[in-house]
Amino acid sequence: MSEVKLYFKIADDLKIDSKQVKATVDLLDEGATVPFISRYRKEVTGSLDEVQVLAIKTEIERLRQLEQRRESILKSIEGQGKLTDDLKEKILAADTLSKLEDLYLPYKPKRRTKATIAREKRLEPLAQLILEQKNNDVFAAALEYVNKEKEVENPEEALQGARDIISEIISEDAIVREGLRKMFKETAIIKSRVIKGKEEEGEKFEDYFEWEEKLSNCPSHRMLAMRRGEKEDFLILDITIDEEAAHDLLKKQFVISRGECAQQIQLAIEDGYKRLLAPSIEAEIRLFTKQLADEKAIQVFADNLRELLLASPLGQKRILGVDPGFRTGCKVVALNAQGKLLEETVIYPHEPQRRTTEAENVILAFCAKHDIEAIAIGNGTASRETEQFIRNIDVLPKNIPIIVVSEAGASVYSASEVAREEFPDKDLTVRGAVSIGRRLADPLAELVKIDPKSIGVGQYQHDVDQSALKNKLDDVVMSCVNGVGVELNTASKQLLSYVSGIGETLAKNIVEYRNENGPFRARKDLLKVPRMGEKVFEQCSGFLRIRDGVHPLDKSAVHPESYHIVEKMAKDLNCGIDELMNDKELRKKINLNNYVTDTIGLPTLKDIMAELEKPGRDPRKSFEVFSFDENVHEISDLREGMRLPGIVTNVTNFGAFVDVGVHQDGLVHISQLSDTFVDDPNTIVKVGQKVWVNVTEVDVKRKRIALSMKGEGMVSSKKSSPKKEEASYDPNDMKSALAALKGKFGK
Repeated sequence: MSEVKLYFKIADDLKIDSKQVKATVDLLDEGATVPFISRYRKEVTGSLDEVQVLAIKTEIERLRQLEQRRESILKSIEGQGKLTDDLKEKILAADTLSKLEDLYLPYKPKRRTKATIAREKRLEPLAQLILEQKNNDVFAAALEYVNKEKEVENPEEALQGARDIISEIISEDAIVREGLRKMFKETAIIKSRVIKGKEEEGEKFEDYFEWEEKLSNCPSHRMLAMRRGEKEDFLILDITIDEEAAHDLLKKQFVISRGECAQQIQLAIEDGYKRLLAPSIEAEIRLFTKQLADEKAIQVFADNLRELLLASPLGQKRILGVDPGFRTGCKVVALNAQGKLLEETVIYPHEPQRRTTEAENVILAFCAKHDIEAIAIGNGTASRETEQFIRNIDVLPKNIPIIVVSEAGASVYSASEVAREEFPDKDLTVRGAVSIGRRLADPLAELVKIDPKSIGVGQYQHDVDQSALKNKLDDVVMSCVNGVGVELNTASKQLLSYVSGIGETLAKNIVEYRNENGPFRARKDLLKVPRMGEKVFEQCSGFLRIRDGVHPLDKSAVHPESYHIVEKMAKDLNCGIDELMNDKELRKKINLNNYVTDTIGLPTLKDIMAELEKPGRDPRKSFEVFSFDENVHEISDLREGMRLPGIVTNVTNFGAFVDVGVHQDGLVHISQLSDTFVDDPNTIVKVGQKVWVNVTEVDVKRKRIALSMKGEGMVSSKKSSPKKEEASYDPNDMKSALAALKGKFGK
C-alpha cells in the first residue's frame, strides 16, 4: 500500500483531512516532536491538537510496520514459487496483521507435523480427492495408496494420513480462521478455577476460584487479575466457545456432500478443531484480550499520572519538609525558595522517645531561622501523628500552612542514582524529606525524577506490556512538561530531558554549561551548549523559560522564530515589547490580520496574543490547602456513617481509592461514585481531587474501608496566602532564632 493510501486510511479513521495527516507525518519524519507540532505548527497541520498528532504518529508507525510485514510475506511466498495473482491480491487487500498472517500460514515454514509426514508418504492426492467429494468409494481409493515402503500398511492408515492433511488445510484456511476468531470474540466464555490444593495459599484470588462470564463482558481489571492468578499458579484459565457451533461453521465451509468423503472431512474437522484450530485461535484471543486489557489499564495509569503531574504547585516558597517516623524519628529539612537544602535534623516527638518539647523547639527554630512559608509532611508511617504534633505547637505562626504530601515513589527516588548524585553525603531519609518538600512546591519538577511506574497510580501495572506502558507514560510526562514549560536556569537535568527535542545527553550538557558559565541570559545562548544544533533549538526553545532574560519574550511561550512579529507589533504601536506586554489597552489596538503571512496564520497570532497577556502562564490550577478530619487518625477511629474529607489517590476501572488520613486508602466502588450510572470512573473523579466520602463499611482485621460518594461533591477550601513575617534574629544562630520566635509568640 502506498504512503498516500496510508494517509487516506488514517484520515478516514480519525475523521480529519488527508492533507493534515500528510503534513503531520512529514513533520514527524523530519524529527519534530508531538508537543512542538501541536503547539508551533498549527498552520501546517490545520490546528490539530496534541491528541490528534499523537494518534497520527501511532497509526503511521503501526501501518508502516504492517507494510513491512506485507512485503516480507510477498517476498517469501514468491521465493517459493507459489505466489498467484489471486493470492497476491488478497495479501495486498489485507488490512490487519491477523489477516496477513492467516494468508501466509499455509506457506510459512513450519516444524514437521502429522500433515508433513503424510505428505512425505505421498498421501496429498488422496486428501485432495476427498476434499473434492466426487468419489463415493473412499476405501477403494485409499487402497491405491497402500505402500509398505512408505509405511502405509493399509487403507485406514492412508485415510488417517489424508485426514491429517485435511485437518491442517482446514486449520490454515483464512476464511475459517477469521470466522472462528469472530465467534470467539462474540460468544466465548472465560472460566477460571482454583488449582486443587492451592485454595489457602491463593486466597487473594478467592473471587475467581469458580468464575465464568462472557468474554466480551469481562472488564480489563478482572482479565488482568485472572491472568495474574494463572501466572502465579493458583488458577486455571480457559476460553471456550460452543464446539458444535464451531464444527457447523467448518462444515459449511468444507462439506458439500453426504457421502463417504463428507464423513472423512467431518472426522478431519473434529480432529483439526480440537488439535489445531481451537488452541491456535484461543491463544490469539488470549493475546488479543490481553492487549485490550493492557491498553485500558495503561490508559488508566496514563490519566492518573497526568493528574498527578499537573497537580497544583504551591510555588517557590521556603518549605520545611518532614519525613515522619516513630522509632527512628522524623527527618526535618529546610529548603529555600528554589528547593535547595539549607539544613537538616531529626526530631523524636513520638514513642518511644517522646522528646516533644525538644522537637517543638527545633520546628520553631527552623521556621524562624529559615523564614519558612509552608510545612510539607509525608503521608507515610506516623504522618497523622506528626501532623497533629506540629498543629499543636500553639506559637507556630498560623499563616504557615501544614500540608500532607503523598510519599508515593519517594523511597525509590531516595535510593536512586539521581538522588545519590545530588546528595552523595546524605542518607535516604534526608533525600526523602527533601523530595517531600519539593513535591509541595512543584510536583511536576520533582516527580519527573522518579520512574513513573513507581508512583503507584495504576492498576496491575506489572502485568501489562512493559514496553507499551513505558512509551505511554513517557508521552504523558513529555506532554505535561512541555505543556507547563520549564524554567531553564533552575530545571534539573531530569526535567530538561523531557523537553521537546532535548533528551538525556543534551540535558546533561545544558546543566554542565549552566554550572560552568552561570545562568542563561537569553534563549539564543542555548546554541552555545555542546551538541545543541539549530534543529534541536527549534524544537525546544519555545518550551524553555528565562524569568529575567535579556529579551522580554524569553519568559513566555512565544517561540524565538516569532519574536520578529511581536517586535513589529511594538514598532507599529511606537512602544517597547515590555510596554506591550503590560498594557492591555495597547494590545487591543492590534489587528492580527495585518500580521498574517504565508507561514504565520491566525492560530499562531492568537497564541502570541494570549502569551503577551500572561507571559509564561502556568496552566495548572491554583493551590488549595487541604486538611483531614482532626478526629480521625487510625482505621479504628472510623465508624460506618461518618462523613469525611479525602483525597483521591488512584482511579481504576472499578472505582477510586481515597485517602481519609488513616494510612489505609478506602475504596469507592464504581457503583458508589455517583447517584447515577457511571461507566468510567475518570469522568467523575481524578487523582488528587478533594472529595467528601461516607464510610459504609470498615474491616479493621483485613484493613479494608468501603466508602461512598453518593450525594457528595468536591471539598471546597480557600487558598492559603502566607504572609512573610519579619524576623529580628541572626538567621545563622539557631539559639538566637529560637529565642526570638518564642519571645515573639509568647512562649
